[in-house]
Amino acid sequence: MFKTGGMNQPLSQHADPAYLTGLNPPQREAVETVDGPVLVLAGAGTGKTRVLTTRLAHILSTGRAWPSQILAVTFTNKAAQEMKTRVSATLGGQPVEGWWLGTFHALCARMLRQHADLVGLTSSFTILDEDDVQRVIKQLMEGENIDTKKNPPKTLSAAISRWKDKGLTPEQVQAGDAGDLAGGKAMLLYRRYQERLKTLNACDFGDLLLHVITILRDPKNVAVLQQYHKRFKYIMVDEYQDTNVAQYMWLRLLAQGTGNICCVGDDDQSIYGWRGAEVGNILRFEKDFPGAKIIRLEQNYRSTGHILAAAGGVIANNTGRLGKTLWSAGSEGDKVSVHALWDGEAEARWAAEKIEMLQKGGVPLDGMAVLVRAGFQMREFEDRFLKLNVPYRVIGGPRFYERAEIRDALAYLRVVSQPADDLALERIINVPKRGIGDTTVERLYAHARASGISLHDSILQLLQTDELRGKAKDALKALMDDFARWRAAMPTTRHPELAHNILEESGYIAMWQAEKTPDAQGRVENLRELVSAMAEFENMPTFLEHVSLVMENAETSNEAKVTLMTLHGAKGLEFDTVFLPGWEEGLFPSQRSMDENGTAGLEEERRLAYVGITRAKKRAFISHAGNRRIYGNWTSAIASRFIEELPDGNIEVSSDMGLYGGGRSMHWDSSGIKPEAYKPAAVPVRKSVGGVAVGDRVFHEKFGQGAVVNVDGNKLDVKFNGLGIKRVLDSFISKQED
Repeated sequence: MFKTGGMNQPLSQHADPAYLTGLNPPQREAVETVDGPVLVLAGAGTGKTRVLTTRLAHILSTGRAWPSQILAVTFTNKAAQEMKTRVSATLGGQPVEGWWLGTFHALCARMLRQHADLVGLTSSFTILDEDDVQRVIKQLMEGENIDTKKNPPKTLSAAISRWKDKGLTPEQVQAGDAGDLAGGKAMLLYRRYQERLKTLNACDFGDLLLHVITILRDPKNVAVLQQYHKRFKYIMVDEYQDTNVAQYMWLRLLAQGTGNICCVGDDDQSIYGWRGAEVGNILRFEKDFPGAKIIRLEQNYRSTGHILAAAGGVIANNTGRLGKTLWSAGSEGDKVSVHALWDGEAEARWAAEKIEMLQKGGVPLDGMAVLVRAGFQMREFEDRFLKLNVPYRVIGGPRFYERAEIRDALAYLRVVSQPADDLALERIINVPKRGIGDTTVERLYAHARASGISLHDSILQLLQTDELRGKAKDALKALMDDFARWRAAMPTTRHPELAHNILEESGYIAMWQAEKTPDAQGRVENLRELVSAMAEFENMPTFLEHVSLVMENAETSNEAKVTLMTLHGAKGLEFDTVFLPGWEEGLFPSQRSMDENGTAGLEEERRLAYVGITRAKKRAFISHAGNRRIYGNWTSAIASRFIEELPDGNIEVSSDMGLYGGGRSMHWDSSGIKPEAYKPAAVPVRKSVGGVAVGDRVFHEKFGQGAVVNVDGNKLDVKFNGLGIKRVLDSFISKQED
C-alpha cells in the first residue's frame, strides 16, 4: 500500500520529496507536468530514463493513481524490468505490482486474452514464431500452386508483417501495395492466412496489435474501449520516435479517455524507418493532441562540448525535426577527428593502431567502439584486429565469417578447391533449392560409406547408374558440371573473379536478391565484401586457410574487448571513444536508402550520423577512404556530405600522406541528393626518394606490379594490382620505366 497524502496531494507541503533532488529545471518540469498531453523531447544523454522513472514514482507517491491505473509502454522487456526496479527503488523499496508495464506486444497480448472472442479466438490462443508463420504460409502457397522457390514464403511473411505494422487488415490492403508478390496472389493469401490462423486458434506478433485495434475501433465494442478509458488514468510511452502506425493507432485510441498521455522520445534519433517506425508520429504530436505541452531536455550529461556541437551541426541540416540544441556544463574536450585515408584497408589499420595507442595510454578497450554503417565493413576491422591481437567482440550479430551467407559462400569455394570436403558440399548441395532432398543425400552418403569414398565422388559414381532418377539426378548432374567447370577455371582465372562467377552462376546471389526482406540486401553486400577480401591473398587456397585460422580464434575469455557493431545497433549505448569509419557517399549516407526514400531516406541517414557521434563521451574519430574495393575492383569514393556539415570550430581534419582536405570539399544541390560538383577526396602529392616518386610504376618479386602512393623514408606504400596497398622497403622494388 502506498503511503500518500490522498489523491492529488503531495506527501509534504513544505519540502521536496527526495526523488526530485538533483533534477535540472526541464527534467523537473517533465516529472511534475502530469495532466494533459505531454511530449518530452529527450536529446541523447539528457537523463531520459531518470525522468521516466521519477515521473512514474511522482504519480504514485502523490496518490494520483494506483499502479494498476498506469499504462507504461517500453520497446524491450529489459527496459520494462529496469523501469520497474528503478521506480521501486525511488519509492524506498516499496514493491510496485499490478501495473500495466511492458512492451507493446506484451500489453496487447494481455488485452487480447481478455477479449479474444471478439475476433474469433479463445483466450488460450497460441502466438506463432516466425518458423511456424512461414510453414503456414508455405502450405497456403502450395495450395494455390505457387512455386515457393521462386516466391519464398519468407518474402510474403515480411510483407504481411509490414501491412500489420501499418494497421492494415486483408480488406484494407490496396492492390498497388501487393504488386506481383507471390505470383500476384498476395492479397488472397493474406486473407486465407488470417482465416487459417483463426482455425488454429493462433496469431502472429503482428496480430497482437492488429486484433486489439480492430476490437477497440469497432462501434459494437464501445464498452470495451470505455473500460480501458476508465482504467488508465495515465499513459506513458518510451522511445516514441520508434513507434509504427499500428502502435500509434493503439495509443491514440487509449488516450482518448483522460488525455493524460506522456510520450518521451527524440525525433533526431528516429533511425528505424526500414522496420516500420514512423518519425511523423512524434513530429505531429501537437496536432494529434491539441493543447500538448512540449518539454525539451537539452542538457547532456554524456558527451563533451565539441562532440555535441559536431553532432548538432550535422542534424541541423534536417528539415523534418522539432528542433533542440544539446549542451554540456562540462569541458569542451577534444575536437572531433576527421581523417582521410587511401582505402578501406588503410582505414582499418589506422583505427587499430589508434586503439592500440589509446590502450597504451591507459584507455580501456571496453570503453572503445567501432560503429559501421553496413555489416560488410566489419570484415576489414576483424582481420586487422586479429593480426594485431586486439581483443574484440561483435555485438548484434555473428562475426563476419560466421554469418550464414558467408559460410554458404565459403562452402562453395571449399568444394571447388577441395572436392573431398563432404561437410561443405552437404551444406550447399540444395542451396539454393534444387530439389535435392534429405532422402537423396542419405542415399549418397550410404554409397560413400560403403565404397569408402567422398560424397563428391559418390555423386559422380551414382550419376553413372540408374539408382538416381528424375529431378534430383538432373540437379546433381548440373551441380557437378558446374563444380568441374569452376575447378578447371582456377589456373587461368583470378580467384576474386572466379568467386564472383561461382556465386552468380550457382544462383546463390540471385536467391538473396529475390528475397524482399530487410536483411537480404545486407547479405548481398556481405558477399561482395567476401569477394573483395580475396584480392588481398595470393590464391583461393591461401584465402581459405586464412579464414580457417580466423574462425579458430573464437571469443573465449572475459578480457576487455573493443566493441564492433552497426550504428543501428548502437542506439542507447555509450562509449568513451568511438570510431566512425566509412563516411563516404553511397555508403553513408546509403545510396539505397536515398534511392528508395528520397529526402526522407537522406534525413534518416543524417539522424543515424547524429546517433553515431553522440555515442561518444570523450573522443570521436570519423574517417573516410579515397578508394573502396568492390568485387575485387577499385572504385573511387567521395567523402560524405555529412563531413561537410560538421562545424569547422569543432573538428580537426587530417589525412594520410599524399592526401589533403579531409574530404571537406563537397558542394551539393538544394535537394541534398546528388552532387553538382566535387573534388576527389584523395589527391596524390608527388614525393620521391631514391629516384622513386609517388605515382611511379614499380615491380615487386612477391606482389607484382603496382603504383607508389606514398613515400615514408625508405618505406613505400604501393598499390599492387589486385592486392591493395602494401608497405615495402624501397630496396625490394624496381622502378618500371614508361
